Amino acid sequence: MNADLSIGKGLAGKVAIVTGATSGIGRATAALYARVGCNVVAVGRNRAQLASLKAEIERPDDHLFLEADLEKSSSAQEIIDATLARYGTVFILAHVAAALRRRSIWEVSEEDWDYQFDVNLKATFLLNRAVARVMVDQGVAGSIVNFTSGSWIFGPLYGADAYSASKAGIVTFSRGLARQFGKYGIRVNTISPGQIDTPMQHIDNTEANVKAVAEACPLGRIGQPEEIASVTVFVTSDHGSFIHGATLNVSGGSLLY
Repeated sequence: MNADLSIGKGLAGKVAIVTGATSGIGRATAALYARVGCNVVAVGRNRAQLASLKAEIERPDDHLFLEADLEKSSSAQEIIDATLARYGTVFILAHVAAALRRRSIWEVSEEDWDYQFDVNLKATFLLNRAVARVMVDQGVAGSIVNFTSGSWIFGPLYGADAYSASKAGIVTFSRGLARQFGKYGIRVNTISPGQIDTPMQHIDNTEANVKAVAEACPLGRIGQPEEIASVTVFVTSDHGSFIHGATLNVSGGSLLY
């Protein structure tokens, strides 16, 4: 899928931090930001996958590739420090990274629960605050996009209780930031993807479940990472200048509200 590069109006030369950049939605988003002219800070846990992204992305020498574990509280500030050391500023945070461990309520351990909340919700808090502090201090009217899941509203499927609860928290948290940051010109939005063809879709899942979800979608299929990347870039571009405090449903009709 090739996006029209005009989708990134006003983004050429801007600095975009993308977490979860080594696979799925995050990888597609990092690649598209590069194509529209951004300087990308691609953050991921897997060194080999970061290297493969660098080999594939446009203008690789213009970008920063950071290995980071968002379960660690120190990672958020380390990402910001590295970004400022290289570029001096930041204009976009596309926080895509997430963690999922499918366990029934009887099987999920406290460690499983804490891990998913640390990566999904706590890291969102720490990264958003660190990025916003730079934007406010520098007078940058930037854009933050956090990622939730359709399960924040329709509830967990197939043992994703902790994941879904943490994703619901992201929506509420992002709405609170939208109220606080609007006066600085900083836009905060949330994207709620439907079922997307990513590695996470297949974690501890069966092909029968994946097929059933696709068949239940009104469009009759699951989505592609590039379809979510296009929405992310659009929202953070000049085209999305009046989109603020929204939770954007990109689900092929699987979630109707």
